[in-house]
Amino acid sequence: MVRSIAQIISFIFHPLLITTYMLVILLIVNPFGFGVNSIGEQYSKELILRIFLSTFFIPAVAVVMLKFLGFIQSMEMKTTEERIGPYIITGIFYLWLFYNFLNNSNIPRTFTSFMLGAVIGLFIAFFINIFSKISAHAVGMGGLLGMVIITMALSNFDSFVLHSTIIGTFEFSMNALLLFTLLMAGLVGTARLLLDAHTPNDIYGGYLVGFASQFIALRFILL
Repeated sequence: MVRSIAQIISFIFHPLLITTYMLVILLIVNPFGFGVNSIGEQYSKELILRIFLSTFFIPAVAVVMLKFLGFIQSMEMKTTEERIGPYIITGIFYLWLFYNFLNNSNIPRTFTSFMLGAVIGLFIAFFINIFSKISAHAVGMGGLLGMVIITMALSNFDSFVLHSTIIGTFEFSMNALLLFTLLMAGLVGTARLLLDAHTPNDIYGGYLVGFASQFIALRFILL
C-alpha cells in the first residue's frame, strides 16, 4: 500500500511535469504577466498544452521508443547508463523551447528564466549522473521551490485569487503556496526513498541542484 502511494506521488510529480506545473502556478498567481486575465482563457490553455507536449509528452514518447528498441531495460531507468539517452533527448527539447521563448515578447521574462533554470538543472544532473545517480525528481522539486521563492521575491502582492467553477473563488496567500511546495518537495523525496530508488544523498543533491539552477538562471535573464 505504501509503495503504491509512493509510486503515485512519483508519477504525479514526475520531473518532466514540473515545467508545466511552473507555468500553471504563474498563470494562476499572475496571469497578467502573460497578457491574459485568467488561466481559463484560450491563450493560457494553448500555452499550457504547448509546454506539456514539449516538456513531457514528446520526451516521454522518446523514452518509450528507447525502451522498445532495447536501449533501456525499464521505464524506471534504474542505472546511470540507462539515463544518459533520456537526459540528452529531454535536454534537446528543453533547449529548443527556451530558445523559442528567449525573444518572444508574449512570454514574460520570469518564465523564460524558469525555463532556463530547468535546462541548467537538467544538464547539471546529466553531468552528475555520470558519477552518481542523482534524483531527477528532487531536481524538479528543488527547481519548483526555487521558482516559487523567486516569484514571491519579485512580486508586489502577498496573495492571489483562484477562480474555479467547481470549488468557487478562493484567496490564497503566497506563504501558503510556499508551504505547500515545501510539503510536496518533502513528500516526493520521501516517496523516492520508500521506493528504494535513491539514497538520501541523491535526494539532497537533487534538491540543491534544482534550487540553485533557478537562481543561476535568474542571474542571466533578469539581473
